[in-house]
Amino acid sequence: MSEDAVNNGALKMTTKKKQPLEAANNPAALLRFETVSALVGLKRSAIYLRMDAGTFPRPIRLSSRCVRWRAGDIEDWLNSLK
Repeated sequence: MSEDAVNNGALKMTTKKKQPLEAANNPAALLRFETVSALVGLKRSAIYLRMDAGTFPRPIRLSSRCVRWRAGDIEDWLNSLK
């Protein structure tokens, strides 16, 4: 595809907006993976290994390609480590 086609809107590039960490202050908030990872200090593979082992909260499936974690569940998990 030519650069002109891209500039004329034939191909729109989208970028994900980052979720602020302050979103976790509301226990009912639904957190993106990147936010959960930053809060708990674990990468994707470690989080999913712990989910499979039953030691990390499971996310809510919003669609076939979209999951979110409840902030309250993540907070409870972090508190359980203390």
